[in-house]
Amino acid sequence: MSAVENPVAGSVLGALLTGSAIEELVTGIVVGESAMGTAAGEPVAGSVVESSEPVGPVEALLQAVREGCTPQIPALVAVLDPAQRRACLPGLKAVRQEIRGEWSNVANARAGALLVAGAGCHVGPAGAATWIGSRDFSGRSGAVHPALAQVVEAQPVEWQIEVATRLAARPAPSWGRSFYPLIEAVVRRTGCAVPETEPFVREWLERRFRHSGARPTLAEDLRADAFTPALLPRVFELADIGGMLSWRLSPRPGDVFAEALAELAAGGVLDRADVIDRCLARLLRGGRTADQRLFVDVLLALAPTPEEYAARARDLVALLDGPSTVAGHAQGVLAGLDEAGLIELELLGEASAVVLFRAEKKLVRAQLGWLEKAARRSPERAGAVVLAAAGAFGHADSGVQERALNVVARHLKAAGSAVLPELRYAAEALNLVHHPRATELFGAPVGGDDPDTGWNEMLPPVPEPRPLGAPIASAAEVAEELSALLAAQEPEVADFERVLDGLVRHAHRDRAALVEALGPVLRVYPWNGVGRWQDCGPRDVLYVAAAVAGQAPPHRLWDFLGGKGRSPLRGQNNTVHGHVLAARLEEAAWQVTATRPPYLLATPTDATGAVDAAVLVERLVGYRAAGVTPGQADLCAALLRVGPTVGGEVIRAAEALTRPAGRWAAAWLRTGGLPAQPSERVVFAPGRGSRHGHAYGERWWEDLRRVAVAQPGIDAGPEGPGGERLAREFVALLDCTEPGMNRIRAQTRWTWQPSAHWAAMLPWHREELAARWLDWFASAADRDERGAGRLLPVLAEAGGPAGLALHLVLAYGLGARHTEDRTAAVDALLVLAARGHLDGALLGRELGALVDCGAVKPTRLSRALALAAGTGAYGTVWSVLAPALPALLTGDQTVRGLGDLVALAADCARRTGARGPIEEVTATAAKGGSGRVVKEARALRDVLADRT
Repeated sequence: MSAVENPVAGSVLGALLTGSAIEELVTGIVVGESAMGTAAGEPVAGSVVESSEPVGPVEALLQAVREGCTPQIPALVAVLDPAQRRACLPGLKAVRQEIRGEWSNVANARAGALLVAGAGCHVGPAGAATWIGSRDFSGRSGAVHPALAQVVEAQPVEWQIEVATRLAARPAPSWGRSFYPLIEAVVRRTGCAVPETEPFVREWLERRFRHSGARPTLAEDLRADAFTPALLPRVFELADIGGMLSWRLSPRPGDVFAEALAELAAGGVLDRADVIDRCLARLLRGGRTADQRLFVDVLLALAPTPEEYAARARDLVALLDGPSTVAGHAQGVLAGLDEAGLIELELLGEASAVVLFRAEKKLVRAQLGWLEKAARRSPERAGAVVLAAAGAFGHADSGVQERALNVVARHLKAAGSAVLPELRYAAEALNLVHHPRATELFGAPVGGDDPDTGWNEMLPPVPEPRPLGAPIASAAEVAEELSALLAAQEPEVADFERVLDGLVRHAHRDRAALVEALGPVLRVYPWNGVGRWQDCGPRDVLYVAAAVAGQAPPHRLWDFLGGKGRSPLRGQNNTVHGHVLAARLEEAAWQVTATRPPYLLATPTDATGAVDAAVLVERLVGYRAAGVTPGQADLCAALLRVGPTVGGEVIRAAEALTRPAGRWAAAWLRTGGLPAQPSERVVFAPGRGSRHGHAYGERWWEDLRRVAVAQPGIDAGPEGPGGERLAREFVALLDCTEPGMNRIRAQTRWTWQPSAHWAAMLPWHREELAARWLDWFASAADRDERGAGRLLPVLAEAGGPAGLALHLVLAYGLGARHTEDRTAAVDALLVLAARGHLDGALLGRELGALVDCGAVKPTRLSRALALAAGTGAYGTVWSVLAPALPALLTGDQTVRGLGDLVALAADCARRTGARGPIEEVTATAAKGGSGRVVKEARALRDVLADRT
């Protein structure tokens, strides 16, 4: 074979293939080991391939691939001419199809050999790159097998460069092996341009942090790498790298990214001005907090001179609108430049306009201090300074407004009378408590003489129940909505209930048509059977669809197939709510194959999960006409979803039902169903246990102190006329509850994920739900957990009494650690107020108690209530704060955020025209000193004083 015919002739592999070696390969006598055997040092059975008759080189390669003989593949590829290589491709693709989705050792060995063979048999670089980067090889060891590098190295240089370039442009695999070593070897061997794609840069950077044992510092490693000048500037464009690049690899200087970058810039490896510009550009672009902190650290390590910063002063002003860490650094640098006389007065005004509207009081106070120093240093700038400081008159915090007013007062004389008109206009935004002083300073009345005692409370409209809509009309629509539900991250109550009802309805109408429509969905989402480790959820409606199609046996057959009492939907991690859902789904899976009811009784009539009583009676009449007996779980779920108040006409229609289910439903509607449970307030403080050696993660409860609720439960529930009782799964929903470590442990497990589907099981019993979920909501405040607040609006929109438990979970939500949870709690607060269900006195007293025991922090509470007041609900907020003030002011008055709460109370009282002294407010106002709490208490005392 000539060098023209064989593209690898003359290469290292071609030189190794002597005439005798080629003859042996072609005749099929191949000795080799699989990739697995080579790695482990053990031979693989069948690695010796013998044939009594000679085989062609194409067949020899395919046979070696099937036997996983990866080390032999480069030699077998080398003897093939281009036409023979192309002839191998159909066979290689067939093998790839055979092993797809299989992860046995044999399949992995074949995949490694297949990857190497396919890379060598694709004459064109585009096809080779596509083959190498295929998802079929992700996670397989072949990606790092030396044979792959041998095959690539044997190709022409242009082919190698094109393949490396294409692989570098592919998205990095989310898991499994990376092709970075292959690309890196090609680039370093050929000297081609270094790929600057994001996946390649990210992998190159991450490998700097994977060293073990003795190693140079990060700065030394980067300095010695030829890729650094090209790739390190691209690091500034990567997202989500702050966590990794903030690691200090050792205590040595230059072994953390910021210091390493500064060393490289100082040594001339990188252009210092370019690095500073890229760093500022990255901070201006924004991103995650960890990333922003990283590049602030880089700036600190670079330590730009005042002159370098002055040339970029506009960028620094733009950074003042960024995260507090970035804004604080930029503010400090600008203040230093101003003191050195390196920035114009115009920039001082622009910086103040940005910072003085920020919520972070630390930044605002620092800006006012900067303005104060600027006016003292240069009295001729007093006019611009007082106008800039007046920008804080509209700040939400009354204390900040007072500080700004003090700055203006001290420099008003130097500023002159020309600034008075603008100051008077700005003073209209001041809190009413500051109007008298502003009037005195500016020589003209500011605001009205009296507060608006005719305040109109602004509350959101009362939410109307969203109807569930008409049942799904066709089998094709059932399949479509099922597919959407299975793909959704959090399926809605309405979607789940409509799909479940649709499966039952259309199995009754035309099961064959439904099976045909469900076919494509079940191929994408096959039912995987038992062995469950999570709670039963709405996506498990797939079990009912599988039962319709005959792909899963109904629950009652599991007694014969898998052992008595075995369930396809219940595992050791099921919650009581999961058991209820499992009972409904198991029963529905039985019904679609056995009793074939025309529809379900428990399908809600609105999105809260409620069932209209008249609709339930109508459905029972339909069951009687069809001669169908309701399922127990379906009937129990329907009864728990009916409201306690039912019209007389509906009750008379129910009384006409003569079957047992109808008589029970009539008795249930007549008596109002389950009575509301009384809530008993309990303080739970377990203290330190008597036994030692607790696991570290469990010790948090030893300092726990919570206000909680206990309820007696419903025992077996009300009895029907024929002795009917709720099924045990439904009774467990309302079992007795009291605070205890067992309940807390259950609600802190990762499987405990309450959802709107849980609330929809008891849409008229939100007080009972709140009592049983209370520890989950409390963890959002006293353990800084995330996510509990999202269900507060759901409870607020549900039915039933709003008692102690509901107000307690709302109190915990208002004091939650995370902003999104507090925002959801504010939504719930406003909905309850709009519906007339809010007991402000109860909520206020419980908030005072929670602050007193440390479960709720005043800073978080003040932010939440200020948000509520900002919507125009000043009267609602005052109704909560007024009863909370006695407990707040008799406790520790030095606690952070208490002054903000008292200031908010004064603002709400002033706007709503509240009158009448509060003893604790008066006592606090009478204290000496000028602390924030005392000053705000004095303002509140004056507001509440009678003016008759």
